[in-house]
Amino acid sequence: MKIQSTEIPGVLIIEPSVFGDDRGFFLESFNEREMRRIGIEAHFVQDNHSRSQRNVLRGLHYQINQPQGKLVRVVSGKVFDVAVDMRRNSPAFGKWVGVELTAENKRLFWLPPGLAHGFLVLSEYADFLYKATDYYAQESERTILWNDTDVGIQWPLAGEPILSAKDTAGNKLREAEVFEGDSLLVETNA
Repeated sequence: MKIQSTEIPGVLIIEPSVFGDDRGFFLESFNEREMRRIGIEAHFVQDNHSRSQRNVLRGLHYQINQPQGKLVRVVSGKVFDVAVDMRRNSPAFGKWVGVELTAENKRLFWLPPGLAHGFLVLSEYADFLYKATDYYAQESERTILWNDTDVGIQWPLAGEPILSAKDTAGNKLREAEVFEGDSLLVETNA
């Protein structure tokens, strides 16, 4: 397994060991002992699977009262996956990191709690899997606008994305609830 740190503290790109032959391949997509060895002390409580078509952009989502760490991967297709640091006390607050996840590269992306997450589908469709460290809580979910100029994500878009009503109505970072240690504040001067 190869681990790549990113500019956001705690966010990792993981390349698992893949064993292949003429029959196909085998890889461990999750091994708690190996995750602990690389510093991920997560307890996962929920697995999710979404399928989306080309140009669907989901995000940027996070949960304010029940923050979720996420271990994400793509098993069919290709996505551009993004994490935005929502932790006010982080040196990377408001910064983003993006990585291409594909069925071919088999990368995993680890986002610790306190980050907003989103992805753009680059293939005809993509099957996206993620493990979460807390349960989904609709009342706790928040959304940052995918095109907030203060965040400045460089999405590899050809045309307009396909968005949900929730994602169209997201907040700008400067108006969003963010994490500050164990408490929250409404950011007013991003």
